[in-house]
Amino acid sequence: MGSMHLGLEEESDGFDKLADFYVERVRGGVGLIVTGGISPNRRGVLGPNGARMQSMRHAKKHQAVTKAVHQEGGRILMQILHGGRYSYHPFNVAPSALKAPINRFKPRALSERGVARTIDDFVNAANLAQKAGYDGVEIMGSEGYLINQFLVASTNTRKDKYGGSFENRMRFPVEIIRRIRELLGNDFVIMYRLSMMDLVADGSSWDEVVELAQAIEKAGANIINTGIGWHEARVPTIATLVPRGGFTFVTKRLMGSVSIPLVTTNRLNMPGLCEEVLEEGCADLISMARPFLADPELVLKAKSNRTDEINTCIGCNQACLDQIFKQQVASCLVNPRAAHESNWPMHARAERPQKIAVVGAGPAGLSAATELARTGHQVTLYEKGIQIGGQFNMAKQIPGKEEFHETLRYFNKQLELLGVNVQLNVEVGAGELLGYDEVVLATGVRPRAWNVPGQDKDSRVISYIDVLMGHVKLGDTIAIIGAGGIGFDVAEYLLHDARRNFYDTWGIDTKFKQRGGLRASENIISTRTVHMLQRSTKKMGSGLGKTTGWIHRMGLRKAGVLMHTGVSYQSLTSEGLCYNQDGMERILAADNYVICVGQESFHPLAEDLEMMGKTAHLIGGARNASRLDAQRAIKEGLEMAYSLL
Repeated sequence: MGSMHLGLEEESDGFDKLADFYVERVRGGVGLIVTGGISPNRRGVLGPNGARMQSMRHAKKHQAVTKAVHQEGGRILMQILHGGRYSYHPFNVAPSALKAPINRFKPRALSERGVARTIDDFVNAANLAQKAGYDGVEIMGSEGYLINQFLVASTNTRKDKYGGSFENRMRFPVEIIRRIRELLGNDFVIMYRLSMMDLVADGSSWDEVVELAQAIEKAGANIINTGIGWHEARVPTIATLVPRGGFTFVTKRLMGSVSIPLVTTNRLNMPGLCEEVLEEGCADLISMARPFLADPELVLKAKSNRTDEINTCIGCNQACLDQIFKQQVASCLVNPRAAHESNWPMHARAERPQKIAVVGAGPAGLSAATELARTGHQVTLYEKGIQIGGQFNMAKQIPGKEEFHETLRYFNKQLELLGVNVQLNVEVGAGELLGYDEVVLATGVRPRAWNVPGQDKDSRVISYIDVLMGHVKLGDTIAIIGAGGIGFDVAEYLLHDARRNFYDTWGIDTKFKQRGGLRASENIISTRTVHMLQRSTKKMGSGLGKTTGWIHRMGLRKAGVLMHTGVSYQSLTSEGLCYNQDGMERILAADNYVICVGQESFHPLAEDLEMMGKTAHLIGGARNASRLDAQRAIKEGLEMAYSLL
């Protein structure tokens, strides 16, 4: 299980919660765990009050984790991570005083004595990790953190023995590995996470990657893990649109250059794919991180031929990385129990099982129905459509969101295993629900109306639902009204013909002819002309995910989407959409105007039930349509189920 910082490391009782999190994964069959990044000193923490390993006081806190993991028969390494110029505080340090483009704070350049002290701190952290009970450490040398900054000439302009030639620039990580091995002996595991493809201009060349790997092995590392891309790189590396196993070719290229095991990673989320990667000789070991957020029993299910029961990571980043970058505890969109195991224990059972109806089989309803059944209730799920899924059935049509097919496969299997009585193509009435002990309404949302003069009878005006469900034939020029998450999804759907090769689109040099594995990207224009319009003057897509919003904006620009902000709609005429922008009257002629101006709650049964003396539980969009997403919907389903224990 690859490294994931969960945000629990900084909480007062966080290590007990971490122990619960890791133990559940050990029981689920994980072979080796790597913790989230722990800094070797105060200057290296990623943010104020970040976790560090600098004293026995710190080591003692970690013992709760190592003891719990070892009691279950697991093995665990502590990752040592120094943020360097990525550390988000005014006391950060780096090889040179060069500010990172993703950080407001400019670092102070380490003196030669400062470099020596930092090496001492890495060694001290490893020593304390051993005292805390860890089986070894992973040294974070990738993703653009401090060690990576030493390796690349563009971030290391030093003139001393740690700068200049590559031999000098790699002295920093090599000394760290060598000294940890000398101090802690041969029984202590040292894994090194090596940036094999920086994906930044003037990054490491392939020859340098090989030279460093060989030097790291010689210095005493047992395993080399694969790192792909710096955080400042403008190339997606783990988002859903990255092909499954999309970077395993990088690790494969290094195979044979060293004699110690190599680990490959990034967008490996199902066992069958992992087997293919190993069979093709891409690596000796597989590392998965977020897939174990989604399903702690992934390995156990794979071993027992139950892959159809796996809750698959969809690579969305919404509840994991996005929350970490907002200084919140990480979790998982498809498994909100992740990192909150003590709040919603799997073994919990209802004291008094009840007969419960859930109306609506969208994300919230599916979550509620499965969790209610898991805790012992007798559940009937009503859905007026012919299949479960609700808005997931639209989301799975979006290029880059195909993983929602896996989520629906998972829920279908859970409904079967848990004995939920699923009634499809049934529009249940309030009177039919009176016989249930509890009623849960998860009837979702409906599109908000676009109130512009002239639009009500214009056949060019269509709903995003009709577009995504394939109910309409579209023209060559499309105007998308509204640029929130739905507007971006519709744009992606309309531009599927502009999606060619992932590596060409994002400028990834798979032949390693360029430093950093980066080359000129290709702007592939769609056969359609697509406009996006929004009322707000803010950056378009400002409300999208913190770690993925830039990907969507760049992707649409590459496909030639025309974006209009600060728009005031006036009317729709035969000539087109009349609007005001920057004080000027404009007309936009289009074949179709797709309305994506938001959603509103839809719960037609609530009032009828209340009039009959029965109060229903409202969840998901039925409860509140504001800023609704699948993450909130699934979490509310879980919370509601546990409220009825």
